[in-house]
Amino acid sequence: MSSTAEGSVKTAVPRPELPRYSWRDQSPTSRLQYITDHQSADFALSQLAPGPLGFDLEWRPNYWKGASENPVALVQLSTHDTILLLHISAMSEFPSKLREMLWDPLRIKTGVSIQRDCQKLYRDYGVSTRNCVELALLARSVDNARWKGKYTNPLGLSRLLETYEGFSLAKGKVQRSNWEHRLSSTQQDYAANDARAGYVIYTRLIDLARDMPDTVLPNYYSFSVVNGFLLDHLGISQWIPHNPYYDPGPPPPPREPKEQEEQKERKRTPRGQTSSAVSHAPVSSRSLQDGLSMRIDGQGPPPVPVTNALNPQTGHFHRKPRNRTKRPQSHGYDPAQ
Repeated sequence: MSSTAEGSVKTAVPRPELPRYSWRDQSPTSRLQYITDHQSADFALSQLAPGPLGFDLEWRPNYWKGASENPVALVQLSTHDTILLLHISAMSEFPSKLREMLWDPLRIKTGVSIQRDCQKLYRDYGVSTRNCVELALLARSVDNARWKGKYTNPLGLSRLLETYEGFSLAKGKVQRSNWEHRLSSTQQDYAANDARAGYVIYTRLIDLARDMPDTVLPNYYSFSVVNGFLLDHLGISQWIPHNPYYDPGPPPPPREPKEQEEQKERKRTPRGQTSSAVSHAPVSSRSLQDGLSMRIDGQGPPPVPVTNALNPQTGHFHRKPRNRTKRPQSHGYDPAQ
């Protein structure tokens, strides 16, 4: 809607359509391994080069309200040249090498909403995870000029990918699919994209951190989940997400007192009119019965029938009482006579 001289309506600006991210196109030299037994998983994990890991989990969703969550079915890991899809629900036991790698504080595990993932992994399999990087906190720490608001407010993986790489992530029905069955090619690509995107965003944000004049400490954005407890990235002391140098921006305007709101409401209501709550209040059957009993008992005047009449000047209907013969006013009037 265009602006007018009397006023304007603020319309939402549509977000530009970005190309879909695909690890196959953006990382053509990377290789994907889909593994369904623990021994093959241990071997593949032992072949990974040192460095940070893009980290994500998938599990079968519940379609019934109030049902408990299903256990983790898939663990996704990504390095600069390898993506591993470890189908835990298809394995006879949890891979020992994976348990070891998640515990290793020298191995950075990075992702979005990763705290919840690590806590779920511990609840489901008793696995502790150290040195985890929450990408939302890292982005707010190294790119504070762009991101404002509360420090712990989440930032989605797709939003970060759009901001720093110019790609969007495809979601759709595959996100809510059954991750316990053997994965289709569509599911494999979806899971690989999430893990690879986490790795790519981490490397981009760490490059920004290196260019900052002040040091960004790992404790601002890194943590561990050890035996279910939230600890620092080394897994030693209690951790609370906090950055003393983060600027959340100006606070929202304070809410006006209730008295001022009521005064404004009265000014907005024209004189002689009542609010909709009063003018449209329904009449209860009890009120009708009480009024009828008053008239029968002689405690009030009889009802005046009302009809709708057309006003020739305005063209609107208005309520017009019927002509009735006035009865003499008497306190002894008996409606039965």
